[in-house]
Amino acid sequence: MSARTKLSSLSILSFVALVGLIAFGVYQYMMEKPTTTEDEFGERVRAYLLSNPQVLREVIAELAKQEEMAAATDRKGLLASLSTELKEDGYSFVAGNPDGDVTIVEFFDYRCGYCKQTFPEVMKAVEADGNIRLVLKEFPILGADSFLAAQAAIASIEQGKYLEFHTALMSSRGGLTMERIRSIATDVGLDLEKLEADMKKDAVRAVVEKNYALAKQLGISGTPAFVIGDEFIPGVISSEQMQALIAAARESAEQADKNKS
Repeated sequence: MSARTKLSSLSILSFVALVGLIAFGVYQYMMEKPTTTEDEFGERVRAYLLSNPQVLREVIAELAKQEEMAAATDRKGLLASLSTELKEDGYSFVAGNPDGDVTIVEFFDYRCGYCKQTFPEVMKAVEADGNIRLVLKEFPILGADSFLAAQAAIASIEQGKYLEFHTALMSSRGGLTMERIRSIATDVGLDLEKLEADMKKDAVRAVVEKNYALAKQLGISGTPAFVIGDEFIPGVISSEQMQALIAAARESAEQADKNKS
């Protein structure tokens, strides 16, 4: 059963149950003031709802709550099923501690202002903790320059300078034309001839296409987007929120290990 079908089924069931509660309230109201005609019955129902408008608000709030819970549960199941593609794909660069006990996956675009805003906080958390794997997934969605930068970054892995190049690209301001990318690459010591040759390889394009496909499965349409433990977080997150999510992921992993033993 698809996620949408599950949510639709739950919505219908929840709505039926909550309408039943309203009907019961109306029934009690009717018993206090019996009526005989259909018109009178309709008026009584209307009068009850007008006298108790909070009932409708409660129905809507409860329905939204149950749909949100169902969506969160479904998303966690999806994250679990895509765990290997997210955390151990074999081609994404892993920063921090490759053997860390908590994995953070970030989908980002080098031209995304919010990604640049979040970058220092992410790196600070990774470095301060010392036991975090940071899986970096290029997700260029802001035009041709974004795609060029993503290709260059992925190609730089061949020269062992990805993190330096990634940091420089994230710290850059303005556009990311090929000329600008060459300048940044030169500053970090990359071999330009090799970099440009590697950028044209099918394997580099394939990485971006796989990231697009994975993002589509997760419903990611903007950057940055994070997966920390079994939680999906779209958009910018504060340092405090990140620390809390890391702690929760670590606690969850420890509990899972205890349950296995």
